Order: sequence, then structure tokens, then C-alpha cells
Amino acid sequence: MGQFDVHRNKGASKEDIPFVVVVQSSLFDGYGRRLVVPLVRRHALPKQSSIHGSRLNPVFKIKGVDVALHPLDMVAVARGDLGEVAGSLSDRGQDITDALDELFTRSWG
Repeated sequence: MGQFDVHRNKGASKEDIPFVVVVQSSLFDGYGRRLVVPLVRRHALPKQSSIHGSRLNPVFKIKGVDVALHPLDMVAVARGDLGEVAGSLSDRGQDITDALDELFTRSWG
């Protein structure tokens, strides 16, 4: 279970959020939970969550499905509650890291 692995969402919201991506560093593999970010179908992404011109919601294609990263709904999930691995976004890890950086950047306005 590596950083940027994509897992199928087994939860009740799997129609709108078919996948989640693990963002937690492997330094914390001993912990029984994984910090994941939902990958939301583009049409289901809440309008207010996206900031125009922002890096917050990069778009990916997973198993033929267009999804957007939705870090505002990041959550920790027990390892056993994650669905099967559906792929990896390690080649797009910088886009994910940039989105998280955008989320945590200080704002003075």
C-alpha cells in the first residue's frame, strides 16, 4: 500500500466518489490507518470547493472515469476498509502534492 495508490471506494458514496488516493507517506506504514483524498467524478465535484485558477482539484482518468481530487474531504481510513487497488497516481504525485500545498497555504485575506 504505497503513497499515491488509488483504491476503489467501498462506501455508500461510491457512485459519486468511485476512488480514493492514499497521500500518507510510507514513513507511517506502521499506523493502522491511511490518510486518503477522495477522487470525485468531475460532474459531482461541489462547485464551492473549487477555486477558479486553483491547483486544488487536478483531474485524472482512472479506469476510464474522469475524476477530480477533492482534498477538502480528506479523511483517515482503516487499512482494512480500503477497497482493492485500482492503480497508482505516483506519476502525478507532484500534482497531488501541489493540491495539498494549496490547501495548507496560509491566507491573509
